[in-house]
Amino acid sequence: MHGHTPAPPTVVLVHGAFTDASSWAGVINLLHAAGLTARALANPLRGLAEDAAYIRSAVRHIEVPVVLVGHGYGGAVITEAATDAENTVALCYVAAFGLDAGECLLDITGRFAPMPSIDATSTAALPARLGGGLESELYIREERFPQVYAADLPPRVTSVLSVTQRPIARSALTGRSGPPAWASKPSWYAIATADRMLNPTAQRFMAQRMAATEYLLDASHAAVLSQPGAVAAMIREAAGHSAERGVGYGPRHTF
Repeated sequence: MHGHTPAPPTVVLVHGAFTDASSWAGVINLLHAAGLTARALANPLRGLAEDAAYIRSAVRHIEVPVVLVGHGYGGAVITEAATDAENTVALCYVAAFGLDAGECLLDITGRFAPMPSIDATSTAALPARLGGGLESELYIREERFPQVYAADLPPRVTSVLSVTQRPIARSALTGRSGPPAWASKPSWYAIATADRMLNPTAQRFMAQRMAATEYLLDASHAAVLSQPGAVAAMIREAAGHSAERGVGYGPRHTF
């Protein structure tokens, strides 16, 4: 008599600042071709606690195991969201923040050498979604966007990305993380070695701190767009291990 075959995991993709869920399109096509179900959620980009609560609620309504994937700021969100989402069985980070308890994004960026993005952002005061008043939001200046965010993408692509970017609330940079999900769940991390937004040394530090399986990508911060094949390969590996708890971590991969 054959044993029960566990349901394959659903891959839930969480974008970071200055972009939206459509950034995962290339990765999703490859995951679908591999027979995996994938969902790209709209990260509100309003603040760590609020964003994590939204993602956590969505994940809890999925009735199969989940591999949770975060890009950039989305990494901080999945780190917080997955702590109380029991069906999350693996975490994947793509050039992403994997915060520890009590940390915020600025703690990480301030610990390592500054990147070109430090003087490439502008602030807009827009009406707050809740409570009235104004909310300070960050954009990457249009003329600097290709250089700091997506230097490995063609101009015809970056010209569109720069004018369709979604801002992030400035308060999201200082939101403190709770106990990290990566402390109890297996993790994978794609380090973008040509990133000009999040220092690659900071990425390596966070990957090693969480004992993640590391993938090295010769990519900008826009790795999910410029190297969807490598990102999808990492996610497929994580999905393949989803039924095993406490698995050993494999070698570093280079693309």
